[in-house]
Amino acid sequence: MTILCVRFQLPPMYEVAFPELLSLLEEFTPVVEALPPDGALADLRGAERYFGRTATELAAVIRVRALALHGVDCAIGAGPGPILARMALRDARPGVTHAVPEGPGAVAEFLADRPVAELPGVGPATARTLCEYGLGTLGRAAAAPLSTLQRLVGAKAGRELHEKANGVDRGRVVPNGVSRSLAAERPFVIDELDPGRHRRALLSAAEELGARLRALEKVCRTLTLTVRYADRSSTTRSRTLGEPTAHSAALTKTAYGMYEALGLQRARVRAIVLRAEGLTSARQASHQLTFDPVDEKVRRIEEVADRVRARFGPRAVMPGALAA
Repeated sequence: MTILCVRFQLPPMYEVAFPELLSLLEEFTPVVEALPPDGALADLRGAERYFGRTATELAAVIRVRALALHGVDCAIGAGPGPILARMALRDARPGVTHAVPEGPGAVAEFLADRPVAELPGVGPATARTLCEYGLGTLGRAAAAPLSTLQRLVGAKAGRELHEKANGVDRGRVVPNGVSRSLAAERPFVIDELDPGRHRRALLSAAEELGARLRALEKVCRTLTLTVRYADRSSTTRSRTLGEPTAHSAALTKTAYGMYEALGLQRARVRAIVLRAEGLTSARQASHQLTFDPVDEKVRRIEEVADRVRARFGPRAVMPGALAA
């Protein structure tokens, strides 16, 4: 096992510790890929040789350090590749590292009875199509002829599905910069059913992110929404903005769009997290002129509101919907 997939058990309002936890992983290997808001992949091939320990032994050390230094437990999956490590994480629990079994045929046995929907990269539509043709498990998909899978889901997707179902993991851990992101989390005191309160939380988070970005003279390229539910599951969606921005109105509109696209039906929501990613300097970003006097007026008001907040506090100026 050379790849770890780690999910930190971050309590609400503690996402600020995520970059520090990634730094902890980087003490063992420089090849760390952040999976916001609470996960990461780590390639330990060099670390196993350097420390003289297996990946699962290093996982135990990582867990102890995360608990001792940050008070955060974690669940860890280990596998020979990123995809298998992610799948192993599904069976992991805090305090326990779940590793893909080693040995001839062990990977195939590990995958055989799992639903195709559990395979990273297989969406609901593809899983539905495969199930309609009796290929609802990875074992059946692995046994199916390559030509059959390609006819059902397409040439490229069928080839990738055939390889992954047979345990061929060609994925790589790609280091990225989580420091180039900002997050705002809005937990609810009790599990919240009201969509109106969900939208207020989104508005509050977008306003906070916009103000923080402008204070840092940054703009973001991507906005990511994570909705955490009462059963501890979560849904994450990302959207690339039309242009890099720190404009609160644009962030709010995008956040509302992602929320509406989820189509939640009386979902019991425990927390909403909004993350601005792909941060770059505002001075290097371009802004498409709209010649809309209303847009220009809103931006000027935003500048004045930022100066008032800087002097009198973050709640000195806020949208009317948040004042109630």
